[in-house]
Amino acid sequence: MQFSSNFGSGFGLKTGSGLKKFALLSLAAVVVVMSAGVADAAPDTIGVISSQEIVAKHPKFPDARKQLQQIAGQKENEAREAAEKETEPAKKAQAVQTKRAELAREEERLMTPIFKDCEEAVRVVAKNKKVTIVLEKASVYFGGLDITLDVIQYMSTSLK
Repeated sequence: MQFSSNFGSGFGLKTGSGLKKFALLSLAAVVVVMSAGVADAAPDTIGVISSQEIVAKHPKFPDARKQLQQIAGQKENEAREAAEKETEPAKKAQAVQTKRAELAREEERLMTPIFKDCEEAVRVVAKNKKVTIVLEKASVYFGGLDITLDVIQYMSTSLK
């Protein structure tokens, strides 16, 4: 039984749910920015970002990643020990699932503030550059103003 093998590898962590949350937050930011510009008759300016690159460059991300890797190792060991104590397959599976849920809660606790900071940085940079729509760069075939480096620069100066 391998505890960590079912977790994604979005940011080098054992779970990929964080990127999904950031993508959803980014889409929410797009809707807010778009709705603010509806009253204006000016054409939309489309910006693109690499949310994965932005999160990875957040000043607090390396520490959060290290903590999550340590916690994942601890939860894997705890799951293995708990599963070894059980004789019934259903109870073994429940023990492993409980440890996975604990890891997910820890990831959310550590990553949510980082995602919020990144979302705010995208909003600020988009507003400053008069970008009305921000999309994930990987989803855009061509075009769009890439503001990824501007967001990273903003975070490096404002989130110290």
